[in-house]
Amino acid sequence: MPIPSAGGSNVSEVEYAETVVIGAGQQGCGVAASLQELGRESVVLERGEIGQAWGLERWDSLLVGSGNRSVRFPGREYDGDDPDGFMPGRELAHRLRRYAEDRKLRVRQHTAVREVECPPDASDHDEVRFRTHLSDGGSIGSRNLVVAVGGYAAPRVPALAADIDASVTQLHSHRYRNSASLPDGAVLVVGAGISGQQIADELVDAGRGVFLSVGRHGAWPRHYRGRSLHEWMFVFSLEEEYVRVGTGGDGPAEVLPGLPVAAVLDGTGDLNLGTLAGKGVVLVGSARAAEGRTLLLEDNVVAVAEASARSFRQVIDTIDTGIRARGYPVPEQHPAPGVDLDRISPFGDRLDLEREGITSIVWCTGFGPDYRILPAHVLDDHGAPLQQKGILGAIPGLYYAGLPDGNSLAPVAIGANVENGRFIARRIHVDHIMRTGSPASVITP
Repeated sequence: MPIPSAGGSNVSEVEYAETVVIGAGQQGCGVAASLQELGRESVVLERGEIGQAWGLERWDSLLVGSGNRSVRFPGREYDGDDPDGFMPGRELAHRLRRYAEDRKLRVRQHTAVREVECPPDASDHDEVRFRTHLSDGGSIGSRNLVVAVGGYAAPRVPALAADIDASVTQLHSHRYRNSASLPDGAVLVVGAGISGQQIADELVDAGRGVFLSVGRHGAWPRHYRGRSLHEWMFVFSLEEEYVRVGTGGDGPAEVLPGLPVAAVLDGTGDLNLGTLAGKGVVLVGSARAAEGRTLLLEDNVVAVAEASARSFRQVIDTIDTGIRARGYPVPEQHPAPGVDLDRISPFGDRLDLEREGITSIVWCTGFGPDYRILPAHVLDDHGAPLQQKGILGAIPGLYYAGLPDGNSLAPVAIGANVENGRFIARRIHVDHIMRTGSPASVITP
């Protein structure tokens, strides 16, 4: 559609859409579907394919750590036969593509955004408050802009990686695919979140020598006293504890943390530092510096494991306390699951890569936000969005889907696309009614 001017004529060289959504992951598609529910049009721009990160930018065996029940979209709950399981990331991508097709969402794949312009003379009465310039030279004017690229957009690798000998293969987790994609030899996995532990688990099962450089993380049980973790989360309202990161602050962290580790590839038992050590993974401290083929480490293996074990025990204790308080007749579980600290031992402050036969390093060191396509005046000094509650932008008509809210990762969660999408859609719907003077009610279902 050509862009409408203030005088009612059309400027045909620029396309127009009431709302432009950048990113066709679960958050972007959730916004588009929620707008559709209210009869509002949008166009979704995706640099790759729908569900690009889940389907094409993660390792082959990735499991969705938040569980199958969390895979829901506006108007569609999880409809599979394993609600307590952990589906592969590629299945999530497939489900999202099928959803977008079924809902006939207007998604333009392989359409990268070069930059977004906010016309300096735009007023709240104008139809065009944003111009989204595409890499192919096209532009789309819009009254509303929803940025749904999330906070996990830019892979982070520590600066010390540059000081490691060039003979050692290095790659970030978003480029790792499977054990066969690495050269022969032992592998050092850096980072003990969901990515680091799942990849270390896969590598040791493939017969590789594996070293895991630990870092702060949480660990929760996969199953306890006859119920899945996510069932207990629902019964005792543990969702906020699950997504709380404890970092404080009002905006996205430079490197966003992850959810507690719970999913395990074989679908049985738990995944944590104790189980990995029991399978032969060598736990080493957090990497602090590098000198060629030597990594200088913090001597913190035991401290990190103990902190992880405390997070595990806390959720077990919370569930037990709730069961007693409500008198639920559920089976006891002896011994209770936990992080087996007897398997954990100090490593020291140096790791000799050559002596240990380590030929590859997989950096599972997280992601950070990348909002460089936006104008500088809507970003803070660190390049992160100026926002409220992880959704409302610094200027009218600008929204974000998939940003954390203070110290909570709740808005980032997969299933949060429903609440995020409908909140944004209602705001856009109200804006339309108030601006046009429509007699329609601003109260939506």
